[in-house]
Amino acid sequence: MVDLGAVVWPPAPVRTERLVLREAEGRDRPAFIELFASPEVRTYLGGAVPREELERAVPEVPGRRPGMFVVELAGEMVGQVTLDRRGAERPGHLRPEGGEVELSYVFLPHSWGAGYAAEACAAVLEWCGGALPGEPVVLCTQTANGPSMRLAGRLGFTERERFEEFGAEQWFGVRAAGWA
Repeated sequence: MVDLGAVVWPPAPVRTERLVLREAEGRDRPAFIELFASPEVRTYLGGAVPREELERAVPEVPGRRPGMFVVELAGEMVGQVTLDRRGAERPGHLRPEGGEVELSYVFLPHSWGAGYAAEACAAVLEWCGGALPGEPVVLCTQTANGPSMRLAGRLGFTERERFEEFGAEQWFGVRAAGWA
């Protein structure tokens, strides 16, 4: 379970012009499996997980936990946006003890290029600003992931540092005045 403090979870669905961000439901299971089995989605995330393994391991209602938003378009899950606390054992922190709120996201390939990730992440950041006022949010992505780097910039993240992790150079950014 992710400690997001006194945040009430799940929140009411967050609606944007085209999307609904909501808690996971059983009907999302096939999309979760597709996200983690997709070589395209998992290019910068350690590679695809075998579908057979996922069929055995993914629960009937996957991803139901504080901080995890399903991104729905026209009634179907197209991705997820997650807020977690960044573990102190990982590189990249604003505070020595870690625990910063970290934004991450994955989307199914058929939804790429339409601005859904930007729209969903912006909505989650706005929700986070209301739920956890004053907390900076961090984001980490491989420098080789050009689309993710561009999205981080559009969302207002500024580079804090770069480091090696998972065998690749990582970009670590922050979104909050006073931390850049």
